[in-house]
Amino acid sequence: MTIERVALYLQDAHDLRDGLDYVKYAEERGFEAVWQAESRLVRDAIVPMAAYAAVTEKIQIGSGVINNWTRNIGLLASTFLTLDDLAPDRIICGIGAWWDPLAKNVGIDRKSPLTAMEETLVVMRRLLNMERVTFEGEYVHVNGIELDVVHGRREPRNVPIYIGATGPKMLELTGRIADGVVLNYCVPPEYNERAIDELKKGLKASGRTMDDMDRPQLVVCSVDEDGDKAIDTSRELLTQYLAQQPHIAKASGVSMDVVHEIQSILGWPATHEQIQQAKYLVPDDLIHRITASGTPDEARAKVQEYINNGATCPILYPVGGNVKVLIDTFATR
Repeated sequence: MTIERVALYLQDAHDLRDGLDYVKYAEERGFEAVWQAESRLVRDAIVPMAAYAAVTEKIQIGSGVINNWTRNIGLLASTFLTLDDLAPDRIICGIGAWWDPLAKNVGIDRKSPLTAMEETLVVMRRLLNMERVTFEGEYVHVNGIELDVVHGRREPRNVPIYIGATGPKMLELTGRIADGVVLNYCVPPEYNERAIDELKKGLKASGRTMDDMDRPQLVVCSVDEDGDKAIDTSRELLTQYLAQQPHIAKASGVSMDVVHEIQSILGWPATHEQIQQAKYLVPDDLIHRITASGTPDEARAKVQEYINNGATCPILYPVGGNVKVLIDTFATR
């Protein structure tokens, strides 16, 4: 079984300098992209992306995903202009609507997330096209601004914008306005069928087809020759995600009774001890259904299921163990 396109997803479970080695090794082994997470209040995406860009030559580097609330549109555009200066034509802007309760806890009122996302993309794209922009929206307000490049490339920048979309309305919007979608993790492969139906609605409205929409997908992946060990590692991750990210819990199809019981144990932020106490509430069949966990052969087979259901490129999130073993397991060269 050969998986032709593959990408790496890095979050915060490793030393940041080790991440540079992982990305260089992934590039050597044929991975097409690395995506850096930015979700919990732990590690931002932009600093690691710049570091990855500085030590590689070919691999694409994406934000997987930043939110559209906490950086104003001028800063957002200039940030990706800067990254493109560092790695021309290799940067992808992955952006999402964030999630509560985290957004609320830092003072963000996520009302009308679809409107906010559309305004962000419209203005971001125009700025990266080196246009002078005036825009008076509900969330984005700019008056005659442009990327003020005096020393450097003045030409429009090739920075595709992908939306990290999970819910049906955001998926439809993605099909209508974005260059690609980052499909979420901790969902069963059949979730993609519903997601693609929503993408098609938006694509039709924009006069495009599925061939015009790249569909990489985050996949939790735990690989170990000891399959039981790999499964237990994924169990810890799911314990935290199901309790703290309700949009993922909903999309996963897991019983809300299980979610509520886990939430009753985990605090915010969760401690290692709380995760260890609650992880036994996550059943084995759920781990097998929504992650690629087990031996190398089992992990490859599960990843193939996501591809068979419409994902164009798995973005593998290495959970525990040796990251280079995972890279070797899915290497294309």
